[in-house]
Amino acid sequence: MTLVESFADHFSSIARAYAEARPTYPPALFAYLASVASGRRRAWDCATGNGQAALGLAPSFAEVVATDASAAQVAQAPSHPAVRYGVAGAEASGLPAASVDLVTVAQALHWLPLPAFYAEARRVLVPDGILAVWCYGLQRFDDPVMDRLLEKFYGSVVGPYWAPERRLVETGYATLDFPFEELPAPSFEMVHDWTLGEVLAYVGTWSATARFTTERGFDPVGPLGAELAPHWGAGERRRIRWPLSLRIGRSRRSA
Repeated sequence: MTLVESFADHFSSIARAYAEARPTYPPALFAYLASVASGRRRAWDCATGNGQAALGLAPSFAEVVATDASAAQVAQAPSHPAVRYGVAGAEASGLPAASVDLVTVAQALHWLPLPAFYAEARRVLVPDGILAVWCYGLQRFDDPVMDRLLEKFYGSVVGPYWAPERRLVETGYATLDFPFEELPAPSFEMVHDWTLGEVLAYVGTWSATARFTTERGFDPVGPLGAELAPHWGAGERRRIRWPLSLRIGRSRRSA
């Protein structure tokens, strides 16, 4: 597997922070994906980043191949005996044809060259293999005042620095072409009890926050923390929720 020469690289410069601060996916999601997969031999987690989804899949599959175009991101992924990491573009996995039971893309489909990736997914999937893609948008607190402060930060402060592809996440991938035999998708959400520091570390990994910091020369997360702190409570953990938008489809049999 070889590094793709050109790709939308929004996270290599913050790869370590991304690995440390991003929320983790619920085990129920991976149990569901394993239950609908055509087999348990191999899964391919495309655009794996720091391997969050790959590690979630690992207990259910004999092998998980986890690839990303960013070598910096892959370098932050924890090792696991069932996971084989590689640096590769979404359009060139390096996998044999008809060798994968499940292909996943977690919070990254909007960055991929879709026609080329879909062609690669169809090539590597076994007949009736499954493609599952999901994303999550703005998190919600247990306090409407803090929700409004975060919405202001998201839309007004770093809003101009989101890439156009972010709109695809905001619509839950509903507007994306999905040329697979689509299946009904159950609802899942990520739920974490976080400190304010953990929330701010996560917001610092947003691509728009990183771009704001680079172009404006200062980090906007500090002022957000100052706004949230009076509503948070010293040292408290607050419940944070991220609903997942999941699309899942079966590779059509060849005619």
